[in-house]
Amino acid sequence: MAYASVDAARVAKAAQSALKALSQTEEKSEAHQRKTLMIERIGALAVAASETEGSNAVTLTSEEFWMISKNW
Repeated sequence: MAYASVDAARVAKAAQSALKALSQTEEKSEAHQRKTLMIERIGALAVAASETEGSNAVTLTSEEFWMISKNW
């Protein structure tokens, strides 16, 4: 599995955009719910990292990055 260290503030912003897009769909499948929970978790970690003094990066797996990359 590939990992990347990316800017936490940008990840938090992208996660919020992704959550907004997900909330606007009428789909409520289990896959949709899992995706929403994963993006919420990514966003929370990114916000915490961006607010931590001396830390401005968060490490994502390639799958996590792919899930939010369309919202950069």
